[in-house]
Amino acid sequence: MEFGISDELLGTFAPILVYWLYSGIYILLGSFENYRLHSKKEEEDKNLVSKGTVIKGVLLQQTVQAIVAILLFTVTGNDSEAAMAQQLSLLTLLRQFVVAMLVLDTWQYFMHRYMHHNKFLYRHIHSQHHRLVVPYAFGALYNHPLEGLLLDTIGGALSFLLSGMSPRTSIFFFSFATIKTVDDHCGLWLPGNLFHLFFRNNSAYHDIHHQLYGTKYNFSQPFFVMWDRILGTYMPYSLEKRAGGGLEARPTKDCKDD
Repeated sequence: MEFGISDELLGTFAPILVYWLYSGIYILLGSFENYRLHSKKEEEDKNLVSKGTVIKGVLLQQTVQAIVAILLFTVTGNDSEAAMAQQLSLLTLLRQFVVAMLVLDTWQYFMHRYMHHNKFLYRHIHSQHHRLVVPYAFGALYNHPLEGLLLDTIGGALSFLLSGMSPRTSIFFFSFATIKTVDDHCGLWLPGNLFHLFFRNNSAYHDIHHQLYGTKYNFSQPFFVMWDRILGTYMPYSLEKRAGGGLEARPTKDCKDD
């Protein structure tokens, strides 16, 4: 008797497993002081929430994420067999990935920016994520549950539906998006990181946003920086050596408070 795991089940739980595995790698690399964007002391002193609370918050969001994914796959129907029968070309898969990336980026940019500009939403919802002034890998999905639902879960559902990808393709796309999100929050600038080669949106770019002077800039996530550039919220930065070791991302233009 064979026991197979459906594409829908893998599409639901693979990104969650990938999240903790990839975060675990960065936990092991966290002792590389020369590549940290903030010292361990800054991480301990500046962050306003304990790691235990962060873990509980992430697990809650992933639970909601899994429930929505199961409902979405159920509503859209089980098309695993159809996907297996259909010979998708590499070009088609690439198109689906690009469309999904653009949809996710667009949704998250405007929702993310609105949560910063609406004082009520920022104070009661989005500020929870910014309790991590110094981001670290497994805190990438530490959000208020409502924000997790609106930004990540609904944004992911839209990218799945509008790109036309199958549950099998979604396994790879959402695992990739998860790795990218964790990488952006890892707090490290490691040499040879391929994400830094292919994406301008990276750990230093997002670190600027997490600092008090940068909360009105660099809203784009997780892939491209196009909306920041188009709408004037792009904050360029330079990487400089920090006294005592490590690196620091510093804005290269004045940050406006208005």
